[in-house]
Amino acid sequence: MRVRQAVLPVLALLVLTTAGCSSSGDEDGDGDDQRLTGLRETYCRELGMWQRVRNSADTVTPDPSAYDEAGDVAQDVLRAMRPLREESVHGGATTLGEATARTVGNSDGEAEGSVVRYCADAGFETLTR
Repeated sequence: MRVRQAVLPVLALLVLTTAGCSSSGDEDGDGDDQRLTGLRETYCRELGMWQRVRNSADTVTPDPSAYDEAGDVAQDVLRAMRPLREESVHGGATTLGEATARTVGNSDGEAEGSVVRYCADAGFETLTR
C-alpha cells in the first residue's frame, strides 16, 4: 500500500514531463544498436532491482524503510524506461511505458509479466525475477 502511495505521484510527474518528448539517435544511425542495447540493459537492471526490493518489502515483518526504498527504486525504473517508453510489449498490445507504469504503480502481475518478457527478449532475462 505504501509503495503505491509513493509511486503514484512519481507516475503523474513522469506523464507530465514526458508528454511530447521523443528519443532520437544520431543522424546516420551509427551506434544506435549499441545505445538501444545499453538502454534496455539499464531498464532491465533497474526493473530487477525494483522486484527484489519490492519482494523484500512484502515479507511478513517488513522493515518500514523497505517501502520507502521500493518507491525510490520505482522512480529509477521509470527514469530508465523513458527513452524506451514507445517500444512494444505484450505482442504489440501495449507500450513499455504503459506496462511499466502499471507494474510499478499498480502491482499489475500481467503487466509485470510483459516487461519481464521484454527483458528476456532483449537478452537480459537474468536481470529480472
